[in-house]
Amino acid sequence: LSLVLSLGATKDMEKMLGGDEEKDPDAAKKEEERQEALRQEEEERKAKYAKMEAEREVMRQGIRDKYGIKKKEEKEAEAQAALEANAEGSLTRPKKAIPPGCGDEEEEEEESILDTVIKYLPGPLQDMFKK
Repeated sequence: LSLVLSLGATKDMEKMLGGDEEKDPDAAKKEEERQEALRQEEEERKAKYAKMEAEREVMRQGIRDKYGIKKKEEKEAEAQAALEANAEGSLTRPKKAIPPGCGDEEEEEEESILDTVIKYLPGPLQDMFKK
């Protein structure tokens, strides 16, 4: 009799420990429904926060309009547009566009301008610059 009780007790112990569990025929369906519910909750949460952020952005834009503040992106876009507009009307190339080795002529021009200025200075000042 004690042998029978011990066998029954071990069977119950195995179930508690995760041994021979009864298989639920609808387990896969329940798990799928649970996953779908979690996905739906996540979508609702994202929609809620997107709506809140949109409301905040409307409020921020109202403040920007009221005080004449510009967004960082708008400032950068205006600065870039100003640079492009200056480059379009210019007949000379920007400094970056000059290939290496072509800048030597500029230095010679500066020297000739300096020599011209020195020529028009009074004698004592010419001596100071020549040394």
